[in-house]
Amino acid sequence: MASQAIVDRELTLDDFDFALPAELIAQHPLPERSASRLLHVTPDVMCDRVFADLEQLLVPGELLVFNDTRVIKARLLGSKPSGGRVEALVERVLEPNLALALVRTSHRPNIGARFIFGDDAQATVEGRRDDFFLLRFESDVHTVLEQHGHVPLPPYIAHADNALDADRYQTVYASQPGAVAAPTAGLHFTAGLLARLRIRGVQTAHVTLHVGAGTFQPVRAPRLADHRMHSEWYNVPPATATAVEAARRDGRAVVAVGTTSLRALESAADAEWRVRPGSRETSLFITPGYPFRIVDRLITNFHLPRSTLLMLVSAFAGVERIRAAYSHAIERRYRFFSYGDSMLLERAR
Repeated sequence: MASQAIVDRELTLDDFDFALPAELIAQHPLPERSASRLLHVTPDVMCDRVFADLEQLLVPGELLVFNDTRVIKARLLGSKPSGGRVEALVERVLEPNLALALVRTSHRPNIGARFIFGDDAQATVEGRRDDFFLLRFESDVHTVLEQHGHVPLPPYIAHADNALDADRYQTVYASQPGAVAAPTAGLHFTAGLLARLRIRGVQTAHVTLHVGAGTFQPVRAPRLADHRMHSEWYNVPPATATAVEAARRDGRAVVAVGTTSLRALESAADAEWRVRPGSRETSLFITPGYPFRIVDRLITNFHLPRSTLLMLVSAFAGVERIRAAYSHAIERRYRFFSYGDSMLLERAR
């Protein structure tokens, strides 16, 4: 079935499903960040490369836009006063002592329920917002996370977080704390590769989008039109908006490093397709048929079946092209998901 025919009919979750052998889900990072594989996908060909080849694949003058968010130790393990186990994943810190979090317990907690994390950090359930709970801590939330929190590894990574994860589930350029999941396309970059790209003449800029706990939430609606994205905070600095506009004016490609950078840039575009600087919330849900306004090329990892991220890359490169790319990657034994391999996608014509 042609991609346009898929776009013209109503899209469902089944359009974005695929079978993935469990052994292809990367459980640990490679010893060297930029040694991961890179599948270069154009509208016409697919080429197997390594990530360090990006130095040859990017053109001098192109603008690489990174998400400089920093992953916080957002996962808290604790107990109820009765002894029952509690797991909380902090979505965002609203006030010094107030956080929005996903909470997992044996029974759904009521307003007023108390949790204990570590030896003495206590929190009380103060309210609900959809799937999330408002937790009022007795001390500063960031201090609690630093003392008792764990690296919020995705559910498909089976091992408990360790010192290696604290280093490698973080980009080398991360500077703005607030994410509960890494912008994984950026995990492949090293300081050396960034330096070589700049010497080559590739320009760089940054946005910040704090990846929220909603990234782990499945799409529950069979019809994509019924799904509502969880809101995430992002910021586009004035210098980045200026750099993007200059690149577009000069006909130089804007290359988003990761789906989060892409969503920030596309969310910031106004009616005249200019990038507005500033901080906002975005719940932009990109599916096939979306008219991309800013981004020309996308560096991204391989995403979960039936996920909003798979829908986004399908919109960017074409549904059938992504299906072919994923089939190729599975056949060639690429590593999938956060610690896995990567793709360089060219926007569909």
